[in-house]
Amino acid sequence: MKLGAENRNKNIAAGVLLALALLLLVRGFSGGGAPATAPAPPPAQAQGPAGRSRPRSRTGPPVVGRAPATATLDPRLQLGLLKQAESTEYKGTGRDIFRAQAAPPAEIPKPVVPPDKANNTPPPPPPNPGPPPPPPINLKFFGFANRPGQPRQVFLSQGDDVFIAREGDIVKGRYKVLHIGANAVEVQDVLTNNPPQTIPLTQG
Repeated sequence: MKLGAENRNKNIAAGVLLALALLLLVRGFSGGGAPATAPAPPPAQAQGPAGRSRPRSRTGPPVVGRAPATATLDPRLQLGLLKQAESTEYKGTGRDIFRAQAAPPAEIPKPVVPPDKANNTPPPPPPNPGPPPPPPINLKFFGFANRPGQPRQVFLSQGDDVFIAREGDIVKGRYKVLHIGANAVEVQDVLTNNPPQTIPLTQG
C-alpha cells in the first residue's frame, strides 16, 4: 500500500512540473509581459552588540556617480596662481570677435636698406673744404683824424702801438690801407698777398 501511494505522489509531482514547464515555454514564445521582478528587500539595519538595531546615518545612502574626494584636494586659496592670472595681459590681433570675418593677414616688416646700398652706388665724396681762411689782421680801428683840406686819416693800433694812416699807406711795413669807410677800414697784408679784410670801427 505504501509503495503505490509513493508512486502516485511522484506521478502527480512530475505532472505538475511538466505543466509548469509547458506554461513557461508557451509564455516565452508568445512574448508575454516581462516577468515580474521581486521587490527589493529593505536595507538591513546594523545590529548592535545586544542585538538591537542601530539607527541609520543621517547622511543617507551614497549618491551614485559622485567622485569620491581625494586626499590631495587643497581647499586653501592659492594666492600665487591668483596673482599670475591677474597679471596675464590679453593681446588681441585687431579682429572684431563679434563679426564673422577672416583674420587680417599678418604684416611682414620690410628690412630697411640704406639709400646707397639700395641703388648699389657709392656715396658721393665729401666736398672740398678749400684752402683755410687767412689769419685775421691784428689791427684795431678806433677813430678818425680829419683836418680841413687834407684827406681823411684813421687811427689804427696794434697792442700799445698807435698808427695814423691814409688810403694807400702801409702800416708796420705789411698792412696796406685800401679804403676808409664811415664805419670800417679795408686793409690787405702785402706780405702774404691774401684777400683784403675789413676792420670795423671800435667804439671806446
